[in-house]
Amino acid sequence: MAQLDDTDRAVIDALRADGRLSVRALADQVHISRANAYARLERLQKDGVITGFTVTVDPDRMGLGTAAFVSVSIEQDSWRRVTRALSELPGVERIALVGAEFDILVQVRAHDNHELRDVVLGQIQSVPGVRGTRTWLIFDEVAVGRGA
Repeated sequence: MAQLDDTDRAVIDALRADGRLSVRALADQVHISRANAYARLERLQKDGVITGFTVTVDPDRMGLGTAAFVSVSIEQDSWRRVTRALSELPGVERIALVGAEFDILVQVRAHDNHELRDVVLGQIQSVPGVRGTRTWLIFDEVAVGRGA
């Protein structure tokens, strides 16, 4: 595990708030030299602490106004195969293995309820190893944390 100091954490916090910061702006914000900021950024990426830079979009403006959490119960020892298959389905945004009365929690986005139904009933439930599902519609979402 990478050892992070306060400056590393400040670099990460600044980039989580604005992933488009230039190295110069990052250095100014964290109060370090540009060379130091560049070296830290390279090391944090090489060490796998920073795994990428991404764009956050508004799902509604993308036409994906329907969202749900789907709990998935699976056959014993099938989690690798099932999670791989789930990750390839359209609309699947997140997959988490959980310790609960079900095994996997999936977040799905769709254009409408009909498409959501097709994803859950037609695709998720058809994955080999899936024993059952339960779906919770998401009425609204609240962004929390940095960069939200």
